[in-house]
Amino acid sequence: MEKGIRALKGLVVGRLHQVKLKSGLSYNQIAEKTGLTNVYVAQLLRRQAQLKPDTAPKLRAALPELPDDLVHEMMKPTMRSYDPDLIQEPTVYRLNEAVMHFGESIKEIINEEFAIDFYCSVDKVKGVDGKERVVVTFDGKYLPYTEQKP
Repeated sequence: MEKGIRALKGLVVGRLHQVKLKSGLSYNQIAEKTGLTNVYVAQLLRRQAQLKPDTAPKLRAALPELPDDLVHEMMKPTMRSYDPDLIQEPTVYRLNEAVMHFGESIKEIINEEFAIDFYCSVDKVKGVDGKERVVVTFDGKYLPYTEQKP
């Protein structure tokens, strides 16, 4: 069953990426047109985030070739899954390595501050040596824990 769901998701994601490729737009350009972050746009097009009804017209305006069936598919709840072989991809491997190296310290600070609800963005900056560098920003909202009662 899991392989079947992953295969179906892969077909949908493939179609979504074809729409993006045909548009000629980057994630940053689509983000500007929709008012979303570049990472959230990428998550939408990978079916890792759920398209909200208020955002659908903005996405359709940015990607006019986006068909109705894909818009409806994107509005369904997502399954937070990934291809287990993804860890072998060099960029993902390096990001995972960085998170694992700093992870426990980051977790301690987040838990101390009660952080939940993260936003993520990816930007390009010039380093002190003048070379381009990547900046990955996780922007979390800090709220107290809530007690759940029936």
